[in-house]
Parts: sequence; C-alpha cells; structure tokens
Amino acid sequence: MNTSIDNRAFYGRLGKLALPIAFQSLMLAAVAAGDALMLGRIAQDEMTAVSLATQVQFVQNMFVMAVTGAGAILGAQYWGKSDRRTLEDLFNLMLRWVGGISLAFFAACELIPGLLMRIFTHDAPLIAIGSDYLRIAGWSYLLSGVSQCYLTTMKVTDHVPPSAWISSGAVVTNIVLNAVFIFGLLGMPRMQARGAALATTISRVAELALCLFISERPGYVRPAWRRFMDRRRELARDFRKQCLPLLGGGLFWGVGFTSYTAIIGHMGSDAAAANSVAAVVRDLICCMCNGVGSAAGIMVGNELGAGNLERGKAYGIKLRNISYVIGFVSTGIVLALTPLVVRMVILTDAARAYLRGMMVIMAIYMIGRCVNTVTINGVMDGGGDTIFDMYSLAVCMWGIAIPLALLGAFVFHWPVLVVYACTCLDEVGKIPWVMLRFGKYKWVQNLTR
Repeated sequence: MNTSIDNRAFYGRLGKLALPIAFQSLMLAAVAAGDALMLGRIAQDEMTAVSLATQVQFVQNMFVMAVTGAGAILGAQYWGKSDRRTLEDLFNLMLRWVGGISLAFFAACELIPGLLMRIFTHDAPLIAIGSDYLRIAGWSYLLSGVSQCYLTTMKVTDHVPPSAWISSGAVVTNIVLNAVFIFGLLGMPRMQARGAALATTISRVAELALCLFISERPGYVRPAWRRFMDRRRELARDFRKQCLPLLGGGLFWGVGFTSYTAIIGHMGSDAAAANSVAAVVRDLICCMCNGVGSAAGIMVGNELGAGNLERGKAYGIKLRNISYVIGFVSTGIVLALTPLVVRMVILTDAARAYLRGMMVIMAIYMIGRCVNTVTINGVMDGGGDTIFDMYSLAVCMWGIAIPLALLGAFVFHWPVLVVYACTCLDEVGKIPWVMLRFGKYKWVQNLTR
C-alpha cells in the first residue's frame, strides 16, 4: 500500500480542519477571558467567584466531551466509509446520553448551588456570589450539551467552518452581553456576576437555534427522529467501548483539574485570583493544539475508516512530530505575554507575584499539554485507543500530581508556587510513556462494521 504523503494535500487538509476548530476554541476561551477581565475591573472577589463557579460546567463538559468524543471517533470513520445512516444513529445516541447529563447538572445548580461552591472555597462571600451565578447559568447547561452534539457531527462530516462560525457567533453575543449586563450599559441594571451568567444563558439559546437552523440545509447529517429510540446493539456496544474509557479519562482529568483549582482556592483568595487569571491564559494559548488535536482525530479516523491503515499510520506519525513544534511555540508565547498579563487585571501585590510565577511554570507545562493533546486525544483516540488516556491520568495525575499538591498544601504547607508546580507535573512527566505507547501502533485499526 502506498504510504507516501502529499505534503501540500496533507497540510491543506490540516489547515482546513485545524484553523476553524482552533478559532472556535479561541472564541470559547475568549468568553472566560472576557468574564475575567470585565469582572476583574469591578472586584477581585467577583472575578474569583465566577472562575470557581464555572468549574461546575467544566466537570459537566467532561461528560459531554466523552459522549461527543466517542461520536467523533466512530463518526469520522463511518464518514470515511460513506455510511450516512450509521452517522444518524450515532447522532441519536449522543443526544440520548447528553440529555440525561444536562438535566442532572441543571438540577444541581438550581437546588444545591451553595454546596457546589463549598467544594472549591470556604470563603463565604465567594460562595454567595458563585451561588447566584450558578442559579442563572444552570439554565445554559440544559442547552450546551445538545449544541455540542450538533457541532461535533458537523466537524466530522466536512462542515467544520459552519460549526466554527456558530460557536464564534455565540461567543461574540456572550461577550457583548457580558459588557451590557456586568457594567449596566444601555440602561440595563448593573448585575456584575449575575450579568455574566445571564449573558452565557442567552448566548447558548442563540447557539442552539443556529445549530438547528443550519442543520436543516441539504448535505447536513441530522438526528433520525423517527428512529430516535431505536437501538442498534452492535453500534451501541461500539459506542460504549469508545465512550466509557473517554468518560473515565475525562473524569480523571476533569475532576483532577477541578481538584487543582480547589486546592489552590483553599490557599487563600490571592492564590485563587492568580490561578483564575493563569487558567484563562492557559486556555487561550491551548487553542491551537486543541485545533490540531481535533483535526488529527478526524484525518486519521477518515483514513482508517476507509481502510487506508498505512496512510493513517503515516498521518499519525507526522502529526505527533508537529505537536512538539506547537508545544515549544506555545512556551515562547506564554513567556512573552507574562508582563502584559500581570499588568492587565486588578490584583493585590501578593496575587500579582503569584501570577508572575505561575506563568513561568505554565510555560514549561505547555510543552507536555500540546504533545499529549495532539498525540493522545487526537491521533490515538482517532484510531480507537482510548483506554490509554485513562491509565496515564490515573497514574500521573491521581497517583503523583494530586497527592503531592494535597500534601504540599495541607500537610507540609509549601509555598503557593511550589504547590502550583505540583499541579503541572502530570502533563510533562508522562511524555516518555505516551511515546512508548504511540510506538506500539495499537491505534492503527478500522472500527467500522
């Protein structure tokens, strides 16, 4: 089989897929950045409380991402095989799973918001502000998962630009409404944190409406409503085989990341504020590796599903090499932005010092984050090797990084920056293990029936 790669075609397709997805990721991260900057101009507590409250949606997204990730893995391969009917049935599966998840998180935000906030902080003012935020933002959690099912299906069926424009339009709406509701512009009351929640909810309504409208166009894959409750046992089994490891890995990673936030949050409001800003910067810089990672899964999955196993393997190797370049470039960007970021938000002197140190530590972390995102979540997941991510997170994050951070914060009382460095160990530390697994090529498999 011919394994040579036409570089012009390869990079053309990579750019066509990765750039819109990266832009979409950037726009989504811009919402958090907008919240932080706008609320940071009002008060440190408002900014910190909203940053902590949004960790609830972060955990929900771990469930949603597992479901849509499984749909993307199988969907990319079935699209490579030109099997539209199976794609419709996959769409139905995703919607059924996501519906239950969204209802559960909505109910928690409406009924026990204070209890949710106490997971992340013991500061009473932060709990009160965050609870008000969650009661309003919880309504958006009903809608966001459904939108992600539509957007994921668009991506794997060669409709990446429309999915990016829909998300971007919702983000622009969110940012504009943030300014209106947070600061009380255009005659609206000044709602501060509650305004950020209201802006998020309205933008999610707009996003879902656009998804429904665009998907009615010819050539788009839509849910098969007449078969919505029909069950194809083999497809459901294949879906669970991909989804459950992704869910396990997503929960390990999501709850682990939330634990990092909670650990730093319990080290004081200054540490929590600095970590909130650093997290926004991290999410903005990670946009390119997120785009390339998603594109890698689609490109490798299309080739494997079409039966071109050797070409899929060659694509994976090339994308793995590209991930290192992205990682080192991201490191340079973080270091270059550090002075600007430290001056942009209103922080206490202690919080500003913490932020400066966190940015330097995060610059090193970015190498591991970019390599692992593209290699594990892109290439290896695209071929169905989803179980490794869960294993690596169980060992590196839960076996090493989290215990060290907990001991450092609550037993040995290490400085804030040392504890923060512990939370960044897992991504960089597991690179050798990732490369060893990658080289076994267990991800080179056709998952279609």
